[in-house]
Amino acid sequence: MSGIVEKTRGLIAGLMKEALVSAGKKGILPVVEAPDFVVEVPREKDHGDFATNMAMLLAKPARTAPRKIAEALAGELDLKNSPLEKVEVAGPGFINFYLKSDWAFADLTQILSLNEKYGRVNIGGGRKIQVEFVSANPTGLLHMGNARGAALGDSLASILDFAGYEVTREFYINDAGNQIEHFGRSLEARYLQLLGRKAEVPEEGYHGEDIIDTMRGFIESLGDAYLEAPESERREVMVRYALEEKIADIKNTLEDFGVVYDVWFSEKALHESGQVREAIKRLGERGYLYEQEDAIWFKATDFGVEKDEVLVRSNGVPTYFAADIAYHMNKFERGFHKVINIWGADHHGHVPRMKGVVEALGYDPEALQIILMQLVRLYKNGVIVRMSKRTGQFVTLEELMEEVGRDAARYFFVMRSPDSHLEFDMDLAKSRTNENPVFYIQYAHARICSILRQLGDLGRELPDPGQADLSLLNEETELMLIRKLVDFPEEVAASARDMAPHRMSRYLHEVAGLFHSYYNAHRVISDREDLTDARTVLACATRTVIRNGLKLLGLSAPDKM
Repeated sequence: MSGIVEKTRGLIAGLMKEALVSAGKKGILPVVEAPDFVVEVPREKDHGDFATNMAMLLAKPARTAPRKIAEALAGELDLKNSPLEKVEVAGPGFINFYLKSDWAFADLTQILSLNEKYGRVNIGGGRKIQVEFVSANPTGLLHMGNARGAALGDSLASILDFAGYEVTREFYINDAGNQIEHFGRSLEARYLQLLGRKAEVPEEGYHGEDIIDTMRGFIESLGDAYLEAPESERREVMVRYALEEKIADIKNTLEDFGVVYDVWFSEKALHESGQVREAIKRLGERGYLYEQEDAIWFKATDFGVEKDEVLVRSNGVPTYFAADIAYHMNKFERGFHKVINIWGADHHGHVPRMKGVVEALGYDPEALQIILMQLVRLYKNGVIVRMSKRTGQFVTLEELMEEVGRDAARYFFVMRSPDSHLEFDMDLAKSRTNENPVFYIQYAHARICSILRQLGDLGRELPDPGQADLSLLNEETELMLIRKLVDFPEEVAASARDMAPHRMSRYLHEVAGLFHSYYNAHRVISDREDLTDARTVLACATRTVIRNGLKLLGLSAPDKM
């Protein structure tokens, strides 16, 4: 389904092409091909509902001033049987289009008939797309970076699904490599300490309180059975026990946050299945490896990277990068049209290496999209919050949800572009005021539900949208709100194309603002039944758009606040 905005844009583009042909036939302008012009929605309302740059692009091939071209094209436009009321030439040659006030009324009824499907578009065409996000080391608790990644990844996946893609949400379990070695030594040290033996957690190990809790549970279950066991056996058992617990905790926490994955993919499985060796072999066959100092290197410099990278160490052990290569080869072999990774900004140096590897393996590097997200700073009472009661180091996702609630946490994490630093004001997130953006949006939804309950209390039924006289909706605030509602499918498409959930959060805030302004200026329920019916249709359409948009961001749409 394409929205009325997209249809109108297409209609204007068609009219412009017809005007160009007509002007050429009449000799008003030279006969030239239509350029690759755009029809866009101007930022400033004074510049019309739509505008095009066609005349500017024709200046060179037509050898005519763009303003003169714009005036000629405007004169050839046939506005009969179109939603256009007038056309104006502005500035050096822009053509601005103004729509009739009733142009979007048909979409109000469509919003209500489509209901939860309103806003769906099909720019994806069913193509398979994977979103891999969070992928935290299963050695501890989820922190703010993981939380931001979870909200971004899950919201983006929902938007892509709504835009017509076949989406897979995936978590990559880092259950192999050095961090697991350090994890095993840390678990062992806590185990020995709890049983009265002298032991030190290694400096590069894991020092959180949760590791102690894990080993207490281990001892409650198995006692001192592994006290005298060989170190390698003891660590292997402890790591297996702890990983099972930690991964279950991560799953439960993310599900509480509204995030459910389709695939949990094990790094360890890549090694055990031979896929790491297979990826290295493929790169070698394609001429992108060499040996030096008994190690195997990838020719990263062939792809503009500053230095080459080791894939297999001199001791024969593959690096983490080698496993990452195998994982991405596995992704593309599963047939994904596009692969999206959401990483912390500290991984920016890894982006060109990964793009280079994808190309070296024989895939399109543009099929890999990496979204980097900046740090989150938590504030409470105007002061940065650094310490966690539970970990002694960082505030966990669980603690944040306990403090501000799931909806506020998710919204705040997606209300800014991922490449911008996020200052998370916990006091604002908890407040029930218009300054709190998520409260402001949800309150608009609840306010509409309240209006509909009042209507029922008066013994009135919801009007049939097809029978309501929508021409009565002629107040400026009503027309502005209608225009914003019919933008929803386009906002979905733009959010998907730009991989930008923050666009949706901004759009919902704008819809809520327009509704609150309208509500404060005009009564929805009045003594005039026809006007009440028309305004109720508008209120119901607004409720539908807000609810559908909130769902894309993983937020609830409460009936009462």
